[in-house]
Amino acid sequence: MGAIVNDWLEPLKPEFGKPYYAKLYKRLQEEYRSYTVYPPADDIFSAFSLTPLHEVKAVILGQDPYHEPGQAHGLSFSVRPSIDIPPSLANIYQELADDLGCRIPNNGFLEKWAKQGVLMLNTLLTVRAHQAFSHRGIGWEEFTDAVIRILNREERPIVFILWGRPAQAKKAMLNNPNHLILESAHPSPLSAFRGFFGSRPFSKTNAFLEAHGVAPIDWQIEDIP
Repeated sequence: MGAIVNDWLEPLKPEFGKPYYAKLYKRLQEEYRSYTVYPPADDIFSAFSLTPLHEVKAVILGQDPYHEPGQAHGLSFSVRPSIDIPPSLANIYQELADDLGCRIPNNGFLEKWAKQGVLMLNTLLTVRAHQAFSHRGIGWEEFTDAVIRILNREERPIVFILWGRPAQAKKAMLNNPNHLILESAHPSPLSAFRGFFGSRPFSKTNAFLEAHGVAPIDWQIEDIP
């Protein structure tokens, strides 16, 4: 299993010593040994590696990782360049085009966002192949609660983009007035027309950041040859 080694480590260290995390770690060892689990174990904490705590400007919070082969690599909604764009991400790109006029790219690799300070987080960080939400209740909820509490304590302005009910359940922990909370339906084809389309999260995020003297996010994902 990958490790957290940057400035996330110190505030998260107490979690690693708690009983729930010991049970979670043991369960994950069993799951990866007995089943196909996504993302690959070394990618579980990729979101934290690519977006150090001190660089977080925004959080895109989804539900759980993609559960089909080759898709999940540790960043919510992102897929490797060689993988077809999943339907949820296609809807995200459509909203991005409608919101900011960004061109829809030929790939779903969102690492560019992560490297600009967008923490690409899911409420659950692993999943069994072909079984959405199969790792619900094994301990990830407590861990990502801790992540949200850490971010909530940061005094600099951060935008929390909560897509779907599992993500919105974290809202109760966000009580710092320095931050902005944006919530809508999940971009899945099952729910995107119930409030995701037209929510304009990308322009709202940039407007908030700029109003607080923070450089906006360049949301345009470039084509990959």
